[in-house]
Amino acid sequence: MFLAWNEITRSKLRYALIISVMFLISYLVFFLTGLAYGLAEDNRTAVDKWQADGIVLSDESNTNINMSMIPIKAMDEVDAKEKATLGQTAAVIQLDKKKTEKINASFFGINKDEFLMPNIIEGKAFTNENETVVDNSLKKENDIKLGDTIKLAGSDKKLKVVGFTDNAKFNVAPVLYVSTAAFQQIRFEKVDISENARVNAIVFRAKDGELKNVHLKEDGLTRYSITKFINELPGYSAQVLTFGFMIGFLIVIAAIVIGIFIYVLTMQKATIFGIMKAQGISGFYIAVSVIVQTFVLAVLGITFGLLGTVGTALVLPTAVPFQTNWLFFLSIGGIMLVIAVLGALFSVRTIVKIDPLKAIG
Repeated sequence: MFLAWNEITRSKLRYALIISVMFLISYLVFFLTGLAYGLAEDNRTAVDKWQADGIVLSDESNTNINMSMIPIKAMDEVDAKEKATLGQTAAVIQLDKKKTEKINASFFGINKDEFLMPNIIEGKAFTNENETVVDNSLKKENDIKLGDTIKLAGSDKKLKVVGFTDNAKFNVAPVLYVSTAAFQQIRFEKVDISENARVNAIVFRAKDGELKNVHLKEDGLTRYSITKFINELPGYSAQVLTFGFMIGFLIVIAAIVIGIFIYVLTMQKATIFGIMKAQGISGFYIAVSVIVQTFVLAVLGITFGLLGTVGTALVLPTAVPFQTNWLFFLSIGGIMLVIAVLGALFSVRTIVKIDPLKAIG
Protein backbone atom coordinates (compact mmCIF):
# COMPACT_ATOMS: atom_id res chain seq x y z
CA MET A 1 0.00 0.00 0.00
CA PHE A 2 2.88 2.35 0.88
CA LEU A 3 4.63 1.74 -2.44
CA ALA A 4 1.43 2.20 -4.45
CA TRP A 5 0.35 5.44 -2.72
CA ASN A 6 3.89 6.88 -2.61
CA GLU A 7 4.22 6.49 -6.38
CA ILE A 8 0.82 8.15 -6.98
CA THR A 9 1.78 11.16 -4.84
CA ARG A 10 5.16 11.53 -6.58
CA SER A 11 3.76 11.32 -10.15
CA LYS A 12 0.64 13.39 -9.68
CA LEU A 13 0.12 14.47 -13.28
CA ARG A 14 0.52 10.99 -14.73
CA TYR A 15 -1.97 9.41 -12.36
CA ALA A 16 -4.30 12.41 -12.49
CA LEU A 17 -4.73 11.67 -16.20
CA ILE A 18 -5.65 8.07 -15.45
CA ILE A 19 -8.13 9.18 -12.79
CA SER A 20 -9.59 11.71 -15.25
CA VAL A 21 -10.18 9.04 -17.87
CA MET A 22 -11.81 6.80 -15.27
CA PHE A 23 -13.89 9.75 -14.06
CA LEU A 24 -15.18 10.56 -17.56
CA ILE A 25 -16.08 6.96 -18.34
CA SER A 26 -17.76 6.33 -14.97
CA TYR A 27 -19.61 9.66 -15.23
CA LEU A 28 -20.95 8.62 -18.64
CA VAL A 29 -21.97 5.19 -17.33
CA PHE A 30 -23.73 6.62 -14.26
CA PHE A 31 -25.46 9.33 -16.27
CA LEU A 32 -26.73 6.87 -18.87
CA THR A 33 -27.88 4.59 -16.05
CA GLY A 34 -29.88 7.46 -14.54
CA LEU A 35 -31.42 8.28 -17.91
CA ALA A 36 -32.24 4.64 -18.64
CA TYR A 37 -33.82 4.16 -15.23
CA GLY A 38 -35.74 7.43 -15.50
CA LEU A 39 -37.11 6.54 -18.94
CA ALA A 40 -38.07 3.06 -17.79
CA GLU A 41 -39.86 4.47 -14.74
CA ASP A 42 -41.73 7.02 -16.87
CA ASN A 43 -43.23 4.09 -18.74
CA ARG A 44 -44.53 2.33 -15.65
CA THR A 45 -44.87 4.51 -12.52
CA ALA A 46 -48.66 4.77 -12.90
CA VAL A 47 -48.85 0.96 -13.10
CA ASP A 48 -46.62 0.53 -10.04
CA LYS A 49 -49.00 2.77 -8.07
CA TRP A 50 -51.70 0.12 -8.43
CA GLN A 51 -49.73 -2.27 -6.19
CA ALA A 52 -51.59 -4.98 -8.06
CA ASP A 53 -50.68 -8.57 -8.89
CA GLY A 54 -52.23 -8.88 -12.32
CA ILE A 55 -54.46 -7.54 -15.03
CA VAL A 56 -57.22 -9.09 -17.15
CA LEU A 57 -57.38 -8.19 -20.84
CA SER A 58 -59.32 -9.53 -23.79
CA ASP A 59 -57.78 -12.45 -25.68
CA GLU A 60 -57.43 -10.47 -28.91
CA SER A 61 -55.52 -7.60 -27.32
CA ASN A 62 -52.10 -9.31 -27.37
CA THR A 63 -51.32 -7.66 -23.97
CA ASN A 64 -51.95 -4.22 -25.50
CA ILE A 65 -54.34 -2.40 -23.18
CA ASN A 66 -55.39 0.03 -25.91
CA MET A 67 -56.69 -2.84 -28.03
CA SER A 68 -58.55 -4.55 -25.19
CA MET A 69 -62.28 -4.03 -24.77
CA ILE A 70 -64.16 -5.67 -21.89
CA PRO A 71 -67.75 -5.14 -20.74
CA ILE A 72 -68.05 -3.94 -17.14
CA LYS A 73 -70.18 -6.99 -16.34
CA ALA A 74 -67.03 -9.12 -16.80
CA MET A 75 -66.06 -7.98 -13.30
CA ASP A 76 -68.39 -10.68 -12.00
CA GLU A 77 -66.43 -13.29 -13.96
CA VAL A 78 -63.12 -12.50 -12.22
CA ASP A 79 -62.68 -14.28 -8.89
CA ALA A 80 -59.99 -12.30 -7.04
CA LYS A 81 -59.27 -10.85 -3.61
CA GLU A 82 -59.68 -7.27 -4.92
CA LYS A 83 -60.53 -6.04 -8.39
CA ALA A 84 -61.13 -2.76 -10.19
CA THR A 85 -62.13 -1.67 -13.69
CA LEU A 86 -59.79 0.46 -15.75
CA GLY A 87 -60.34 2.47 -18.88
CA GLN A 88 -57.26 3.82 -20.63
CA THR A 89 -56.83 6.09 -23.63
CA ALA A 90 -54.29 8.53 -24.95
CA ALA A 91 -55.23 12.11 -25.77
CA VAL A 92 -53.81 15.55 -26.46
CA ILE A 93 -54.69 18.21 -23.90
CA GLN A 94 -54.09 21.89 -23.35
CA LEU A 95 -55.15 24.57 -20.94
CA ASP A 96 -58.41 26.26 -21.81
CA LYS A 97 -56.54 29.38 -22.78
CA LYS A 98 -55.53 30.54 -26.20
CA LYS A 99 -52.06 29.81 -27.51
CA THR A 100 -51.05 27.32 -24.79
CA GLU A 101 -48.90 24.34 -25.72
CA LYS A 102 -50.44 20.96 -26.44
CA ILE A 103 -49.50 18.05 -24.19
CA ASN A 104 -49.56 14.32 -24.87
CA ALA A 105 -51.35 12.65 -21.97
CA SER A 106 -52.88 9.36 -20.89
CA PHE A 107 -56.31 9.08 -19.27
CA PHE A 108 -57.17 6.46 -16.66
CA GLY A 109 -60.90 5.97 -16.16
CA ILE A 110 -61.47 4.55 -12.67
CA ASN A 111 -64.00 4.33 -9.87
CA LYS A 112 -62.76 6.49 -7.01
CA ASP A 113 -63.92 3.98 -4.37
CA GLU A 114 -61.70 1.22 -5.82
CA PHE A 115 -58.01 0.64 -5.10
CA LEU A 116 -56.82 2.24 -8.35
CA MET A 117 -57.61 5.68 -6.93
CA PRO A 118 -54.20 7.39 -6.51
CA ASN A 119 -52.88 9.19 -3.46
CA ILE A 120 -53.64 12.91 -3.41
CA ILE A 121 -50.70 15.18 -2.56
CA GLU A 122 -52.55 18.43 -3.21
CA GLY A 123 -56.22 19.26 -3.65
CA LYS A 124 -58.91 16.58 -3.52
CA ALA A 125 -60.27 13.58 -5.43
CA PHE A 126 -62.62 14.07 -8.37
CA THR A 127 -66.32 13.92 -7.53
CA ASN A 128 -67.95 14.05 -10.98
CA GLU A 129 -67.28 13.49 -14.66
CA ASN A 130 -66.03 17.05 -15.21
CA GLU A 131 -63.14 16.87 -12.73
CA THR A 132 -59.72 15.25 -12.85
CA VAL A 133 -56.69 14.43 -10.70
CA VAL A 134 -53.43 14.83 -12.63
CA ASP A 135 -49.77 13.92 -12.28
CA ASN A 136 -47.77 16.70 -10.65
CA SER A 137 -45.29 16.76 -13.57
CA LEU A 138 -47.93 18.85 -15.35
CA LYS A 139 -47.63 21.39 -12.56
CA LYS A 140 -43.83 21.48 -12.72
CA GLU A 141 -43.37 21.39 -16.49
CA ASN A 142 -46.56 22.96 -17.86
CA ASP A 143 -47.57 25.32 -15.06
CA ILE A 144 -50.98 23.69 -14.60
CA LYS A 145 -52.56 24.69 -11.29
CA LEU A 146 -55.49 23.66 -9.13
CA GLY A 147 -58.70 25.07 -10.59
CA ASP A 148 -57.37 25.25 -14.15
CA THR A 149 -59.61 23.96 -16.91
CA ILE A 150 -58.16 21.50 -19.41
CA LYS A 151 -59.66 20.88 -22.82
CA LEU A 152 -59.12 17.93 -25.14
CA ALA A 153 -57.92 18.43 -28.68
CA GLY A 154 -60.60 17.55 -31.21
CA SER A 155 -63.31 17.47 -28.56
CA ASP A 156 -65.59 19.80 -26.65
CA LYS A 157 -64.84 17.93 -23.42
CA LYS A 158 -63.34 20.07 -20.64
CA LEU A 159 -62.06 19.01 -17.23
CA LYS A 160 -61.29 20.96 -14.09
CA VAL A 161 -58.08 20.10 -12.22
CA VAL A 162 -59.06 19.44 -8.60
CA GLY A 163 -56.07 17.44 -7.36
CA PHE A 164 -52.48 16.37 -7.95
CA THR A 165 -50.83 13.01 -7.44
CA ASP A 166 -47.17 12.01 -7.79
CA ASN A 167 -45.29 9.43 -9.86
CA ALA A 168 -48.12 8.82 -12.31
CA LYS A 169 -46.82 8.34 -15.84
CA PHE A 170 -47.76 5.73 -18.41
CA ASN A 171 -45.82 5.28 -21.66
CA VAL A 172 -43.83 8.41 -20.79
CA ALA A 173 -47.01 10.51 -20.69
CA PRO A 174 -48.52 12.11 -17.57
CA VAL A 175 -51.70 10.41 -16.37
CA LEU A 176 -55.00 12.18 -15.75
CA TYR A 177 -57.38 10.24 -13.52
CA VAL A 178 -61.07 10.65 -14.34
CA SER A 179 -64.30 8.83 -13.58
CA THR A 180 -65.39 5.90 -15.73
CA ALA A 181 -68.19 8.07 -17.14
CA ALA A 182 -65.70 10.78 -18.14
CA PHE A 183 -63.48 8.14 -19.77
CA GLN A 184 -66.42 6.94 -21.86
CA GLN A 185 -67.10 10.50 -22.98
CA ILE A 186 -63.47 10.91 -24.00
CA ARG A 187 -63.12 7.53 -25.71
CA PHE A 188 -66.60 6.89 -27.10
CA GLU A 189 -68.15 10.40 -26.97
CA LYS A 190 -71.08 9.14 -24.89
CA VAL A 191 -71.78 7.75 -21.43
CA ASP A 192 -72.96 4.16 -21.15
CA ILE A 193 -74.36 3.11 -17.77
CA SER A 194 -75.44 -0.37 -18.85
CA GLU A 195 -73.70 -3.61 -17.88
CA ASN A 196 -72.26 -3.74 -21.42
CA ALA A 197 -70.38 -0.46 -20.99
CA ARG A 198 -66.83 -1.00 -22.17
CA VAL A 199 -63.55 -0.61 -20.29
CA ASN A 200 -60.06 -1.72 -21.24
CA ALA A 201 -59.05 -3.94 -18.35
CA ILE A 202 -59.76 -5.36 -14.92
CA VAL A 203 -56.90 -4.96 -12.46
CA PHE A 204 -56.77 -7.34 -9.51
CA ARG A 205 -54.97 -8.21 -6.31
CA ALA A 206 -54.72 -11.93 -5.79
CA LYS A 207 -54.87 -13.94 -2.60
CA ASP A 208 -51.28 -14.39 -1.33
CA GLY A 209 -50.14 -12.51 -4.45
CA GLU A 210 -50.43 -15.67 -6.58
CA LEU A 211 -52.03 -15.54 -10.05
CA LYS A 212 -53.11 -19.16 -9.68
CA ASN A 213 -55.54 -18.01 -7.00
CA VAL A 214 -57.40 -15.85 -9.55
CA HIS A 215 -60.00 -17.64 -11.63
CA LEU A 216 -61.75 -16.45 -14.80
CA LYS A 217 -65.27 -17.79 -15.31
CA GLU A 218 -65.67 -16.56 -18.87
CA ASP A 219 -63.93 -17.32 -22.17
CA GLY A 220 -62.35 -14.47 -24.11
CA LEU A 221 -60.42 -13.11 -21.12
CA THR A 222 -56.75 -13.61 -20.26
CA ARG A 223 -54.94 -12.76 -17.05
CA TYR A 224 -51.37 -11.46 -17.04
CA SER A 225 -48.96 -10.70 -14.25
CA ILE A 226 -48.12 -7.03 -13.81
CA THR A 227 -44.49 -7.82 -14.63
CA LYS A 228 -45.43 -9.36 -17.97
CA PHE A 229 -47.84 -6.52 -18.71
CA ILE A 230 -45.10 -3.93 -18.12
CA ASN A 231 -42.53 -5.85 -20.16
CA GLU A 232 -44.98 -6.00 -23.07
CA LEU A 233 -45.58 -2.23 -23.09
CA PRO A 234 -44.67 -0.93 -26.58
CA GLY A 235 -40.96 -0.17 -26.74
CA TYR A 236 -40.30 -0.82 -23.04
CA SER A 237 -38.21 -4.00 -23.30
CA ALA A 238 -36.30 -2.75 -26.35
CA GLN A 239 -35.42 0.45 -24.53
CA VAL A 240 -34.25 -1.35 -21.39
CA LEU A 241 -32.16 -3.83 -23.39
CA THR A 242 -30.58 -1.08 -25.51
CA PHE A 243 -29.47 0.95 -22.52
CA GLY A 244 -28.42 -2.21 -20.70
CA PHE A 245 -26.06 -3.22 -23.52
CA MET A 246 -24.68 0.31 -23.81
CA ILE A 247 -23.92 0.47 -20.11
CA GLY A 248 -22.43 -3.03 -20.13
CA PHE A 249 -20.08 -2.21 -23.00
CA LEU A 250 -19.03 1.04 -21.34
CA ILE A 251 -18.12 -0.85 -18.16
CA VAL A 252 -15.99 -3.27 -20.20
CA ILE A 253 -14.36 -0.37 -22.09
CA ALA A 254 -13.56 1.36 -18.80
CA ALA A 255 -11.87 -1.79 -17.50
CA ILE A 256 -9.88 -2.24 -20.72
CA VAL A 257 -8.75 1.40 -20.73
CA ILE A 258 -7.48 1.37 -17.16
CA GLY A 259 -5.92 -2.05 -17.75
CA ILE A 260 -4.00 -0.67 -20.76
CA PHE A 261 -2.85 2.36 -18.77
CA ILE A 262 -1.56 0.19 -15.93
CA TYR A 263 0.15 -2.19 -18.39
CA VAL A 264 1.93 0.65 -20.18
CA LEU A 265 3.04 2.15 -16.87
CA THR A 266 4.30 -1.25 -15.76
CA MET A 267 6.37 -1.67 -18.92
CA GLN A 268 7.83 1.83 -18.45
CA LYS A 269 8.88 0.88 -14.93
CA ALA A 270 10.37 -2.49 -15.89
CA THR A 271 13.90 -1.26 -15.05
CA ILE A 272 12.78 0.02 -11.64
CA PHE A 273 11.04 -3.27 -10.89
CA GLY A 274 14.19 -5.13 -11.96
CA ILE A 275 16.30 -3.11 -9.51
CA MET A 276 13.75 -3.77 -6.77
CA LYS A 277 13.92 -7.49 -7.46
CA ALA A 278 17.71 -7.36 -7.43
CA GLN A 279 17.49 -5.75 -3.99
CA GLY A 280 15.52 -8.72 -2.76
CA ILE A 281 11.97 -7.33 -2.99
CA SER A 282 9.70 -10.16 -4.09
CA GLY A 283 7.66 -10.10 -7.28
CA PHE A 284 4.58 -10.82 -5.17
CA TYR A 285 5.05 -7.59 -3.19
CA ILE A 286 5.47 -5.55 -6.39
CA ALA A 287 2.44 -7.23 -7.98
CA VAL A 288 0.28 -6.49 -4.93
CA SER A 289 1.42 -2.85 -5.07
CA VAL A 290 0.30 -2.58 -8.72
CA ILE A 291 -3.10 -4.10 -7.90
CA VAL A 292 -3.55 -1.78 -4.91
CA GLN A 293 -2.55 1.16 -7.08
CA THR A 294 -5.15 0.20 -9.66
CA PHE A 295 -7.74 -0.18 -6.91
CA VAL A 296 -7.01 3.31 -5.55
CA LEU A 297 -7.12 4.91 -9.00
CA ALA A 298 -10.39 3.17 -9.86
CA VAL A 299 -12.01 4.13 -6.52
CA LEU A 300 -11.06 7.78 -6.99
CA GLY A 301 -12.24 7.91 -10.62
CA ILE A 302 -15.54 6.12 -9.89
CA THR A 303 -16.21 8.25 -6.80
CA PHE A 304 -15.63 11.49 -8.71
CA GLY A 305 -17.85 10.19 -11.52
CA LEU A 306 -20.64 9.37 -9.07
CA LEU A 307 -20.38 12.77 -7.37
CA GLY A 308 -20.43 14.48 -10.77
CA THR A 309 -23.56 12.56 -11.76
CA VAL A 310 -25.38 13.43 -8.53
CA GLY A 311 -24.38 17.07 -8.96
CA THR A 312 -25.64 17.10 -12.54
CA ALA A 313 -28.96 15.58 -11.45
CA LEU A 314 -29.52 18.53 -9.11
CA VAL A 315 -29.40 21.07 -11.96
CA LEU A 316 -31.16 19.09 -14.70
CA PRO A 317 -34.54 20.49 -15.84
CA THR A 318 -37.55 18.46 -14.72
CA ALA A 319 -38.33 17.60 -18.35
CA VAL A 320 -35.25 15.34 -18.46
CA PRO A 321 -36.30 11.82 -17.37
CA PHE A 322 -33.37 11.29 -15.01
CA GLN A 323 -33.77 9.38 -11.76
CA THR A 324 -31.17 8.43 -9.16
CA ASN A 325 -31.12 4.83 -8.06
CA TRP A 326 -28.38 4.27 -5.49
CA LEU A 327 -28.65 0.50 -5.68
CA PHE A 328 -27.92 0.59 -9.43
CA PHE A 329 -25.15 3.17 -9.02
CA LEU A 330 -23.36 1.28 -6.24
CA SER A 331 -23.73 -2.05 -8.07
CA ILE A 332 -22.34 -0.64 -11.34
CA GLY A 333 -19.55 1.13 -9.46
CA GLY A 334 -18.63 -2.14 -7.77
CA ILE A 335 -18.63 -4.01 -11.08
CA MET A 336 -16.40 -1.36 -12.69
CA LEU A 337 -14.02 -1.55 -9.74
CA VAL A 338 -13.78 -5.35 -9.85
CA ILE A 339 -13.24 -5.46 -13.62
CA ALA A 340 -10.60 -2.71 -13.43
CA VAL A 341 -8.67 -4.68 -10.80
CA LEU A 342 -8.97 -7.83 -12.90
CA GLY A 343 -7.57 -5.86 -15.84
CA ALA A 344 -4.53 -5.00 -13.71
CA LEU A 345 -3.79 -8.71 -13.30
CA PHE A 346 -2.42 -8.70 -16.85
CA SER A 347 0.35 -6.43 -15.57
CA VAL A 348 1.10 -8.85 -12.74
CA ARG A 349 2.09 -11.52 -15.27
CA THR A 350 4.61 -9.10 -16.78
CA ILE A 351 6.05 -8.22 -13.36
CA VAL A 352 6.55 -11.89 -12.46
CA LYS A 353 8.50 -12.48 -15.69
CA ILE A 354 10.85 -9.51 -15.26
CA ASP A 355 14.49 -10.70 -15.14
CA PRO A 356 16.51 -8.33 -12.88
CA LEU A 357 19.70 -8.71 -14.93
CA LYS A 358 18.00 -7.97 -18.26
CA ALA A 359 15.96 -5.11 -16.81
CA ILE A 360 19.07 -3.44 -15.37
CA GLY A 361 20.97 -4.06 -18.62
